[in-house]
Amino acid sequence: MSDAHTLDALIQALRRLPGVGVKSASRMAFHLLQHDREGAQLLSRALQEAATSVRHCARCHTFSEGEICATCQDPARDASKLCVVETPADQMALERTGAYKGLYYVLMGKLSPLDGIGPRDIGLKQFFERVSDGTVREVILATNFTAEGEATAHVIAEALKVRGVAFTRLARGVPIGSELEYVDLGTIAHALVDRR
Repeated sequence: MSDAHTLDALIQALRRLPGVGVKSASRMAFHLLQHDREGAQLLSRALQEAATSVRHCARCHTFSEGEICATCQDPARDASKLCVVETPADQMALERTGAYKGLYYVLMGKLSPLDGIGPRDIGLKQFFERVSDGTVREVILATNFTAEGEATAHVIAEALKVRGVAFTRLARGVPIGSELEYVDLGTIAHALVDRR
């Protein structure tokens, strides 16, 4: 393998990361090779270890090194509440708040008919099986407030209504610390409708 080919392979690999274009990937590659060979080795080992060791939890589908993740195994969690999120990153964001003590179900995506992503692709069958186990009393719909996230929440909500399962949706509104004149009109409208 030639030097140019090896370097190009590294740049192309880095471009697979979201939001990383040719220039950013090149900068990263040159930095690692020129200034941080130890960091490059550390990154390589960490990626290899994660790629071989991390899988999906059999209960909630988040990332886990074991068959069942630590959250699902925690007896202190409230099993009657099940929060539905799109990704493990969304779950991590909710966990960092410390405000939620229930369990999760990670869809690993959202409905997007234009991209060919339907209910089967995001594990809704398994989700509804989990909801029907008799333990879950409330489903919290915490999908993102994008068109696809809203559509996903709507489909889930309609199916939960038919099954007689209680559900709630994350509140949306004016962010704390913001000034109304700088908040977009859609956010203000939703805040007015969802006021309490």
